[in-house]
Amino acid sequence: MKNAFYAQSGGVTAVINASACGLIETARKHPERIGRVYAGRNGILGALTEDLIDTGRESDEAVAALRHTPAGAFGSCRHKLKGLDQSKIEYERLIEVFRAHEIGYFFYNGGGDSQDTAHKVSKFGEKLGYPITCIGIPKTVDNDLPVTDNCPGFGSAAKYVAVSMREASLDVASMCSTSTRVFVLEVMGRHAGWIAAAGGLAADDRNDIPVVILFPELPFEEGPFLSRVRQNVEKYGYCSVVVSEGVKGPNGNFLSEAGGTDAFGHAQLGGVAPLIANIVKKSLGYKYHWAVADYLQRAARHIASKTDVEQAYAMGRAAVELALKGENAVMPTIVRTCDSPYRWEIGSVPLSEVANVEKMLPRAFISADGFGITEACRNYLLPLIEGEDYPPYKNGMPDYVTLKNIGVEKKLTTPFNG
Repeated sequence: MKNAFYAQSGGVTAVINASACGLIETARKHPERIGRVYAGRNGILGALTEDLIDTGRESDEAVAALRHTPAGAFGSCRHKLKGLDQSKIEYERLIEVFRAHEIGYFFYNGGGDSQDTAHKVSKFGEKLGYPITCIGIPKTVDNDLPVTDNCPGFGSAAKYVAVSMREASLDVASMCSTSTRVFVLEVMGRHAGWIAAAGGLAADDRNDIPVVILFPELPFEEGPFLSRVRQNVEKYGYCSVVVSEGVKGPNGNFLSEAGGTDAFGHAQLGGVAPLIANIVKKSLGYKYHWAVADYLQRAARHIASKTDVEQAYAMGRAAVELALKGENAVMPTIVRTCDSPYRWEIGSVPLSEVANVEKMLPRAFISADGFGITEACRNYLLPLIEGEDYPPYKNGMPDYVTLKNIGVEKKLTTPFNG
């Protein structure tokens, strides 16, 4: 009987712990097949440094509370393992740690880079004579993993942005005759405009709100943008703008590139909201306010989508079930079978088909003028933000769980110096 290792990767979400809950609870139902379930402290770094957490030391009640607790309960990290052709040191170390702790199952909860890592670990384990079952678990607020209909974490971020845009727009509308005319909200989305698109849900047939969306899939053109803002202000008295952090100029460069790169080699972005707001002020003279949703959009468990919570839990459960069926190097997926009423089921896809592949917002989801969403996009998004799944409250505040995260005794004598 082999033990299991679970790690959280990259930017966390409001529901990544729900996936952890689904995985741990399902593994506990199969003690004859899976021994201990270890978690990596601070993600994959926990495996490299042999800093493992014994989830078996947590009560059933504490594990169940993960379902309604945001962020990463075991810690996450942004650490991209090098390619197998560049350096084998990290992969050799992972297998060394897995062998020492009799780990036969590797569950990696993250986005495209994480699915790539899980795929490579599966292949490298075979080369070293230590076969290990590797299952990826989808997670990203960016919603840019291919094949799966959507990614756990996105629905709740989309709900937060849609609600925030509606509420902020009502605020601006009430004061626009003597104060702010334009409100700009910057949201996440380096290359894919899924979160920005969710801002379009602020308006519907009962809420006539003027929302302009700037997508990373389309180059920013100052003239048409200013013309649309002016038209909205003249008609409504104000205008709300949702801008993705990854919006590019006609030259293909990020408008907000701050210089430098992160641990994954991605350009550091930030500050596109004030840039857009200043363009409006300089050209049109309107008073403005801007905000950056930043961590708030991915941490807001108090307003999480029920659909998102259920799907996140289901992906964790499905990962264990796939492993016990003998599947390897695969990722469970969400398969949409009907828009209205919304229905979905669980599928799976080889990790080789999702590793390092980004799913962009289809042009058919963007209005012809480039500043809004189409009905097809609305039909896709609405089910993903449906339903409420409030956490328990105590003294007026969400009552989230903090795990004990008791470490496992190290067995290796050589520390990791990678």
